[in-house]
Amino acid sequence: MEGRSEKCEQCVGRSRIAAAIAIGVVVGRVFAFFYPYGFFSPDPQAQTPTLSKYNVLVESWSYESTEWINMLRSYIRKLSEENAELQKQLRELNEKLQIAEEGKCRVHEQLVVLTEPKKAGPFGKVKSMRANPPVLPDESVNPRLAKILAEVAVENEVIVVLANSNVKSMLEVWFTSIKRVGIPNYLVVALDDVIVDFCKENAVSVYKRDPDERVDFIGKTGSNQAVSGLKFRILREFLQLGYSVLLSDVDIVYLQNPFDYLYRDSDVEAMSDGHNNITAYGYNDIFDEPDMGWGRYAHTTRIWAYNSGFFYIRPTIPAIELLDRVTDRLTGEPNSWDQAVFNEELAFPSHPGYIGLYASRRTMDLYLFMNSKVLFKTVGKDSKLKKLKPVVVHINYHPDKLDRMKAVVEYYVNGKHDALDVFPDGSDF
Repeated sequence: MEGRSEKCEQCVGRSRIAAAIAIGVVVGRVFAFFYPYGFFSPDPQAQTPTLSKYNVLVESWSYESTEWINMLRSYIRKLSEENAELQKQLRELNEKLQIAEEGKCRVHEQLVVLTEPKKAGPFGKVKSMRANPPVLPDESVNPRLAKILAEVAVENEVIVVLANSNVKSMLEVWFTSIKRVGIPNYLVVALDDVIVDFCKENAVSVYKRDPDERVDFIGKTGSNQAVSGLKFRILREFLQLGYSVLLSDVDIVYLQNPFDYLYRDSDVEAMSDGHNNITAYGYNDIFDEPDMGWGRYAHTTRIWAYNSGFFYIRPTIPAIELLDRVTDRLTGEPNSWDQAVFNEELAFPSHPGYIGLYASRRTMDLYLFMNSKVLFKTVGKDSKLKKLKPVVVHINYHPDKLDRMKAVVEYYVNGKHDALDVFPDGSDF
């Protein structure tokens, strides 16, 4: 009997244990259902506030709810879009960082060349550095312009022209000639809304500066000379952004791509107002003063002016200083001619009371980058020179600009051999 009772007690004990385990499992499942994160775990809503509104929906909707599934899909889609945007920004920042690092390397290399002492080479083999190092691009100067230039420029180079509604007809000839040649990297800086609309109608790249009362007044109402003076101020931003600019007046016809004929070895590469090799590239001019007797002849060095309406300028410190100097003088000397100031700042050496500008310069080929005096007075009367095809023709010596621009197109593009003959060498007044 005692053995049997012990067995019963053991069975009862086992059944109680089994029952306790079963109750524990049931209770555990209940608590797991109602408290999936435990008693002491932080509220997930407090950890992820972005999902709080969706947690509320869980309490009222079943997991199989179509609305809940659509909401999750929408949320996932939104996260994917945000992730894609962040990845795009990361790529852009990496590209900018790479450009900046490359720029620093170039500057460092230039500084090493400039500062590291070197022995002079053999006679006739010594060459100095002509091209100053470019500045590091600074997109914060004008983010909107930087975005436009990134789309328009080729190899960080762009042709730039300033225009208001006073020169609308010439502007049409200008950009038509550029399109005909197939030059993609050009930009019109519009000085009024008429030109903005005109460019958009003709699929021409255009940029209008942010409102500036002083600049806008000159741009909309000023003469060609006043507008010409604005370009030095406006060009500064292009250079700060790291772009080389081929500045162009509107009275120019393009017959070839000028970027194929640039040397790019100087801070400024400009068209000459000279009419032959001597006047364009420099000569020894003798000043005669008879009352000096034996010393009556004084030798001088002369070169005709660079044309401030067509020049290539690189993004260097001397180039930017040139623009600043010219802008400052034109602002303080309102009756000054921008071309005269431009040439003075390029040419005048340092002397007592004045620090000259240390900018390198190059004169463009006279017959490739041709002014209108050369064309109508010399080339148009020479059968051999007439066979040459210039890169551009600048109608800078004549007031009847539009008619002569059209004549240049007729002669060089349409093959009308007598198109230039109807014009006098100079002007009628």
